[in-house]
Amino acid sequence: MIHLRTVACMLPLAALTLAQSPTSPQVFGYRDFAPQAKLDNAFMAIPDATLAGQHLKTLTSAPHWASSPEDYTTAVYVADKFKAAGLETEIVPYKVLLNKPIKIVIEAFDADGKKLMSGPTAEHVDPNKFGGDPFQDDPRILPAFNGSSPSGDVTAEVVYANYGTLADFQQLAKLGISVKGKIVIVRYGENFRGIKTYIAQQYGAAGVLIYSDPADDGYFRGDMYPKGPYRPETGVQRGSIQFLPIYPGDPTTPGVASTLDLPASKRIPLDKLQNNQATIPTNPLSYHDAAPILKALGGSESPRDWQGALPFTYHLGAIGNGAAVTGAAGAGAGSGNHTPANKVTVHMHLEQDIALRTIWDVIGKIPGTDNSEDWVVAGNHRDAWVYGAVDPNSGTAAMLETVHGLGALLKQGWKPQRTIVIGSWDAEEEGLIGSTEWAEQHEKVLAHAVAYFNTDVGVAGPNFDAAAVPSLKQFVREVTKEVPSPKGGTVYDQWKADQATAPTRRSHKSVDASDGDVRIGTLGSGSDYTPFIQHLGVPSTDIGSEGPYGVYHSVFDNYNWFIKFADPTFVYEQQQARVFGLEILHMADADVLPYDYQLYGKEIVGYLEAAQKLATTKNLTLDFAAAQTAANRFAAAGTAIRAVQSAPPANPTALNQALRNAEEALLNPAGLPKRSWFRHTIYAPGEFTGYAAVVIPGVNEGIDAPDANRAQTQLVALTEALNRAAAILEAAK
Repeated sequence: MIHLRTVACMLPLAALTLAQSPTSPQVFGYRDFAPQAKLDNAFMAIPDATLAGQHLKTLTSAPHWASSPEDYTTAVYVADKFKAAGLETEIVPYKVLLNKPIKIVIEAFDADGKKLMSGPTAEHVDPNKFGGDPFQDDPRILPAFNGSSPSGDVTAEVVYANYGTLADFQQLAKLGISVKGKIVIVRYGENFRGIKTYIAQQYGAAGVLIYSDPADDGYFRGDMYPKGPYRPETGVQRGSIQFLPIYPGDPTTPGVASTLDLPASKRIPLDKLQNNQATIPTNPLSYHDAAPILKALGGSESPRDWQGALPFTYHLGAIGNGAAVTGAAGAGAGSGNHTPANKVTVHMHLEQDIALRTIWDVIGKIPGTDNSEDWVVAGNHRDAWVYGAVDPNSGTAAMLETVHGLGALLKQGWKPQRTIVIGSWDAEEEGLIGSTEWAEQHEKVLAHAVAYFNTDVGVAGPNFDAAAVPSLKQFVREVTKEVPSPKGGTVYDQWKADQATAPTRRSHKSVDASDGDVRIGTLGSGSDYTPFIQHLGVPSTDIGSEGPYGVYHSVFDNYNWFIKFADPTFVYEQQQARVFGLEILHMADADVLPYDYQLYGKEIVGYLEAAQKLATTKNLTLDFAAAQTAANRFAAAGTAIRAVQSAPPANPTALNQALRNAEEALLNPAGLPKRSWFRHTIYAPGEFTGYAAVVIPGVNEGIDAPDANRAQTQLVALTEALNRAAAILEAAK
């Protein structure tokens, strides 16, 4: 066995050979990459696998829900590491609205009043099998709950609604099944959990239960923890149900930073919070607790593609109109009887302490030599629902080793051209709160920031993946071509090989994949890049290394699971620290900002073509001519500016400013319909998806509605944004 220290020393030699090879490629944005290659080698020799493991063990030693004393302890730990590396460091507090569970009771009864279950059952695995779990019995673990859920005491009949997507609720309506006044039980997956409640609320439901079906992350996928990596029977996925597609951050202060001294008059009163907060109680369940409810449900059989992996036939639990449903999705629906004997009633009693609480961002800064506000911002959140070994502290551990490497360069006399800002965000889990409040507080200076680099689930396994705005996709590829992979070759080599067999969270289909290169996903929401790209127009990326991560947001996402199933020797932590660090270094010191507007234009042209086809299928008559002309103009300007970037003027200051301003020009100051906080005309989380991105969202959501007037108005806004951005690029020299 090779000792970890030996691995940490061996891997930089591969990087050194790679970067100093005479065949090293030219890197976009640099007149001469050779000096940067030497700096990169010096940096990559520093991040240490063993130290990353020590960071992770310390950060996950206790549950550290946002605003808790243990959460503050992690802030101090991160701040100390930042200071030790030589960063100008501060702990920045905000006062934000959070709910904390006082009492959670979920009970189910059959028609005779017989109790079917009473929970939530504590998360627990047998301590005598497969090593058990050493962390599961900590008394500081909060009951499983959903952030942003109100208190409530509801007793109602249950209806099963599959994943709780808009299409699922529409299917129930077609079957004549109303959820009005009912408690809806849905499974995790397909859309953001908050959207399940958002839609259920619109359909008149009285409450929502969200459970983890073994088809999605339990025994159907593989061995359960602690034998394997998948969710055990009592495992519960916690999570916020804040309506992120409306706006993230502190619910009481959209667009305004929730500083400690913010007067109450600047906050939305708690009794007026109906925009991005649920009004019906919602709580998560394990499949241990959900199974008795689902098994006892009568009514029609569920559509067959609604069947999960529990060992019985799923029923809808309510009387439909008896209409036959054709096709595989409807097979079986409309059959069966709903009698008093197979009705299930659930009692939900949730008591939440909803209050303004203090959270703590940690901010480290390395001043740049150019004295400009062209900041390079990078970050990861630190808070967790429980221990958060994978989500998020695998990312925190990697980020701390990135900072370790930057600190070593500082001690060697290096100074970045552009100022580097590193953020350890708090309360991300409750609604991207820490990053959003900081971004809103620094909105003016961030108008000049040249990039935001995010990592969240830093390491869940060995498969690297990324998402980015189109202008930074090639940038990410070039960085990964320089970093050695523990599997051999480079991160890029392994990434490309993995994608053939391992579709992942970030890598959705994109226009740029047609040339056979690695696919890079589109930024939707669900992590801390959201305020930077979609509110402020800061070009952003998101990186992670993924695997069979079945314990998301549960007690079992802890150090024990991590060293068994994610990264036992922490070499992927080291890899991620290097990739993250090179992103920062390259953007801080590039001669010309390495934005690829040629690819950006190509993707937007493709988005419009797809939208026009969608409008045709919806029988909407829309005029795309002006938008198509503007998109072609933007694409042509992107091609032309790339040639200028490849042979830049001696002083590229004006060129860089134009490159940065072009992204910001894609913002619509009026924002999207119904959700003005989101201002980007090209990318936003979908109103009915939550995490997944909708491209040219104003237009596509208008078409989906379908609302021709809305779609046409958004086409005008998109046209104006594309023409603004194109004009900026055309004028650049």
